[in-house]
Amino acid sequence: MSSNSLKRIGISGAVVSGIVLAASIFAFRAQADQWDKMTLLTVDQPTQVSNTYLEPGTYMFKLANSDRHIVQIFTKDRSRLIDTIIAIPSYRVFPTSDTQISFWETPPGTAKAVRTWFYPGDNDGQEFRYPTELKQIAAVTPQPAFAPQPPPPPESEVTPPPAPVAAEPELPAPQALEQAPPAEQPPVEIAQNTAPPAPVAAPEPEPPSQTEAQTLPKTASPYPLFGLGGLLALGLYALLRVKTVA
Repeated sequence: MSSNSLKRIGISGAVVSGIVLAASIFAFRAQADQWDKMTLLTVDQPTQVSNTYLEPGTYMFKLANSDRHIVQIFTKDRSRLIDTIIAIPSYRVFPTSDTQISFWETPPGTAKAVRTWFYPGDNDGQEFRYPTELKQIAAVTPQPAFAPQPPPPPESEVTPPPAPVAAEPELPAPQALEQAPPAEQPPVEIAQNTAPPAPVAAPEPEPPSQTEAQTLPKTASPYPLFGLGGLLALGLYALLRVKTVA
């Protein structure tokens, strides 16, 4: 057998050995991942797993070898163990071909909280308790962006303001124009009443005024006056007689 054939056999054996070794390493790696459920989880906002707070980034989740419900959280390169959490067994009816993560409902302004973790193809998974204290993340909550204002137009496109228009001088009032003679109006016919006038009723006589003094009948007699005069004369005579005797 020639040396070339031996070289070819040696090269073929080395290639086959490499392929077998790579397949065994891959199978062992797959079995190891299947056993400890190692999963790389990327979070895009602050997240809590029970009471463990995680900043946005990529982390490695895996099960501890001593218990199937103890979850270890590492950094992405597995250089540092962040925390070890005791989970609760969980179950799902319909498994999926990818990793499934669900979250608790948390108040606005707080970190998200992981509730369940299911490895691809598994019915059994891990459930994490609700955090006793949720971390406030209001400081990192994005604020609503204001609409940008349009830039000012270049100076060449700025339209100058219009020049002020001078007020027109007032013209003097025109002299009185000759008034056109008024148009002749047609004569107006006045209707005349040719019927004889109606007789005028004579005025009624006014009743006599009631304010005129009415003459009273004379009922007195002058004889009592004559008697009174006689008595006065007798009295005077008696008085004179008394003075003469004295």
